Amino acid sequence: MLAWLSRKILVLRGWTLIGQPPALNQYVAIVAPHTSNWDFFLFLLMKFSFRLKVSFIGKHTIFVWPIGWALRRLGGIPVNRSAKHNVVDTIVEAFNQNEKMIFAISPEGTRSYKDHWKSGFYHIALSAGVPVQTCFLDTTKKQIGFGPLVTLTGDKSKDLDEFQEIYHNKKGIKPELFSQIQFK
Repeated sequence: MLAWLSRKILVLRGWTLIGQPPALNQYVAIVAPHTSNWDFFLFLLMKFSFRLKVSFIGKHTIFVWPIGWALRRLGGIPVNRSAKHNVVDTIVEAFNQNEKMIFAISPEGTRSYKDHWKSGFYHIALSAGVPVQTCFLDTTKKQIGFGPLVTLTGDKSKDLDEFQEIYHNKKGIKPELFSQIQFK
């Protein structure tokens, strides 16, 4: 029922779902562009449409009453970005302990413009030995969905070129805020 309702909401809002999730037990899903709070809701509708169980991290300050419990139930894991701890190792360990795990993250790390992507997703996928599923939204075509599955080579430059090829023509809700596809 939730899958049907989610698809219906997307259609009524003029969005088209593109592609299918991979038939894999484990992968990192990167979602981009992330330029507005509305992105989260669109990607949630996509998640529900495909009945995916997805884990994600979010700024700890959004995990408060009255929505904190709902975010956790949706797969959210609060992270205090000012505290010194290794999120990458924590997520890699979760992959090692769970036979089935989809971990979704925005490589931009924020809705604001940055001159680079954060590299955490890259290190998680390499260390866990899992591929990266590209997920996108494109407001010019009103499409949301799955792009190519990327197996990282460990050559950051080559891998970033592949992400650039996938995302170069995707426009977020606020296109001017889409961060440059490069690591710091």
